Amino acid sequence: MNFYKSCFLPEICPLLKPVSMSIEIKVPAVGESINEVTLVKWLKKDGEWAERDEVIAELESEKATFEINAEKAGLVKQVAKEGDTLAIGDIVGSIDTEAAEPEKKQAAEPVLEKTAAETIKPVQVAAAATDKKATPVAAAIIADKMIDSNTITASGSNGKIVKQDVLEALNNPGRLPGTALFSRNDRPEKMSNLRKTISRRLVEAKNTTAMLTTFNEVDMSAIMEIRKKFKDKFKEQHGVNLGFMSFFAKACCYALQKFPSVNAYIDGEQIIFHDYCDISIAVSAPKGLVVPVIRNAESLGMAGLEAAVLDLATKAKNNKLTIEEMSGGTFTITNGGVFGSMMSTPIINIPQSAILGMHNIVERPMAVNGQVVIKPMMYVALSYDHRIIDGRESVGFLVTVKELLENPSLLLFGKDPVAALLEI
Repeated sequence: MNFYKSCFLPEICPLLKPVSMSIEIKVPAVGESINEVTLVKWLKKDGEWAERDEVIAELESEKATFEINAEKAGLVKQVAKEGDTLAIGDIVGSIDTEAAEPEKKQAAEPVLEKTAAETIKPVQVAAAATDKKATPVAAAIIADKMIDSNTITASGSNGKIVKQDVLEALNNPGRLPGTALFSRNDRPEKMSNLRKTISRRLVEAKNTTAMLTTFNEVDMSAIMEIRKKFKDKFKEQHGVNLGFMSFFAKACCYALQKFPSVNAYIDGEQIIFHDYCDISIAVSAPKGLVVPVIRNAESLGMAGLEAAVLDLATKAKNNKLTIEEMSGGTFTITNGGVFGSMMSTPIINIPQSAILGMHNIVERPMAVNGQVVIKPMMYVALSYDHRIIDGRESVGFLVTVKELLENPSLLLFGKDPVAALLEI
């Protein structure tokens, strides 16, 4: 009797000691064709507490970046390291769900020190604009010389700009902050899965398609006038800005329906035509170029297109795009103009057969009715697979886009309103 009682005491019968309960964190299946991922970043430190559903790590596949959430609250135990390549199902770490939650420390009230420089009005303006602290002498020089403190590398304690930092910036104008003089350093960096995929697909597109590019130019006066006149009301009514992308997407949808081969692709010995327009929008994300898709863009109005572009661009910026949101697409639009590109030959986003490149808007002298007039002009480029798209169709497509953009009223019906009324 005493033996059985004693066995319920952990110090006497160690086999009955309470066991710490841990949940293994494994790499989830993220797509049929994806077999491995890279652990990009731990968002929770080893031994740090995580709440249920809190993001603890960031993984990257060849197509997208995704997050792992804590199934239950507990202490995080790291197993894999940042930069490790993991197979689907591999253990990333674990969560000790029986561990006691550490007491939360109350944040100390910050003590604000007012320097002499902060009493000088010009320095106050500079500090407000840059949020960088500086010693009184350094702040006075910055204000006197009207230097942008963002171009100054701070070497003082707690990131404070000191006098020598300002003098260094004045003696070396035009040099990026933080760069060493006459440096000969090389920095090897592991290629991300996403960058590997981008590289492979671009080479594949060049090697497997008969790619050509045709160019045209668009007078953006009418669209710019519409945006100037209605942008405030549009924002008030729809909650999104009226940009250029919605005009181009709408014009492309009409042109794709007029020239269906531009909206098709080759699959073996077949040509797959689409009766819908899934427009891929090329977006520059922190880890590389991604092309999320606007489904059934032909069925969306201007506000719907702008909302879709904003949603996808925001997700791309925050690495929140899912594989589904980047899969498919029947035609791609890329806007190099936001980076100042004047003209380019974009590469086809295979298996698609064509891609439209937008560029920057530049005021140029144009001949109009025998007179030289300054017009805001944009070069547009259509790269296409000549195996499926003939020259007549590629040029016709681009001319149609040009006509629709230069006469935005045509976007109501895809053609002249009177012709639509008369059904001719």
